[in-house]
Amino acid sequence: MREWAEFTLSGSDNDGVRTVALAGPLCVHSLGNLDAKMAECGGPVHRIDMSGVTDIDTTGAWLVKRFAEEHGLEIAGQSEAAKRLFAAIGRLPKDESKAEPQAGLLLRTVGEFGDVIVAWGKGLVKAVGFLGELILALGVAIRHPSRLRGTALVFHMQHVGINSLWIIGLMSFLIGIVIAQQGAVQLAQFGAEIYTINLTGRLAMRELGILMTAIMVAGRSGSAFAAQIGTMKLTEEVDAMRTIGVSPMQALVVPRVLAAMLMMPLLGFYSTVLAIIGGAFIANFALDIPFWTFLQRTQEVVPVTDIWVGLLKAPVFALIVALAGCYQGMQVTSNAEEVGQRTTQAVVTAIFTVIVLDAFFAIFFTKIGWK
Repeated sequence: MREWAEFTLSGSDNDGVRTVALAGPLCVHSLGNLDAKMAECGGPVHRIDMSGVTDIDTTGAWLVKRFAEEHGLEIAGQSEAAKRLFAAIGRLPKDESKAEPQAGLLLRTVGEFGDVIVAWGKGLVKAVGFLGELILALGVAIRHPSRLRGTALVFHMQHVGINSLWIIGLMSFLIGIVIAQQGAVQLAQFGAEIYTINLTGRLAMRELGILMTAIMVAGRSGSAFAAQIGTMKLTEEVDAMRTIGVSPMQALVVPRVLAAMLMMPLLGFYSTVLAIIGGAFIANFALDIPFWTFLQRTQEVVPVTDIWVGLLKAPVFALIVALAGCYQGMQVTSNAEEVGQRTTQAVVTAIFTVIVLDAFFAIFFTKIGWK
């Protein structure tokens, strides 16, 4: 049975000095909550009596030493082993450092903003390096087509493209209805409801079709890329691939990026068509514009350049979405919580970058005459 350290509080018969008399082994395995009990001693105490201590280690010596220094007590009856431990503890430097005064709110805000900027800079450098590795891997795949994992490519094409047709189709159809209905309400103030066809067709073909598709793919497939690769990093599957001589970039990243870049133009065009159909559907009821007339008029008012704008933006947006998902997945190092954080960061980064690039493309294509 384990023997626990204990103490008694009493006054000396000779001089009336109140004494804390310790007994038993003062070792780390037998201290229990002795320090808390000693701290609850009521009234003044003048001495610690260690004559009843049967064994002591550094932890027990440190506990007694600290209690004696805090209360200004005299230590009596200690053994030779206890004296040596007290001497060793006494030579340890005391922590006399003081807490630094907290900076003001403005200074802390500026400092935190600076930390964010530095983190962004480091992340940008890593992302550019990851893009370079991807380009090298794509070059290897072009020079040696046999290294391209066709099965994985087809699987991810199905995941990115075919499996998302219903949600992208429904979203695009409803967006087309909203554009046509709200546009008609505003154009009706000028008696120009017929131009709802122009508004719906060009907006869907040039901007919203591919933009909303990219956002949906980022939320659906980009997040899946980050979670899948992040989990593989967490379970050390990626390290195992490197150990057996398989490039994770070739096996994991290249098929996902190529699948996204191949499917995004098709999904974007599909989304645009359903948005126009949605506009024609609501126009047939709200504006008394026949359904087929709406579609025929759309062919007349939408220039070919609008189709090219959407098709040119699609692979760029796909590259951003797939790159963000794969990059964030590769950055997972510690625990499952980080997988969730990296997945969220992949989606946010992809959507933010896609919207910024879309604004850039809008200005660029206008400048070159594709209005």
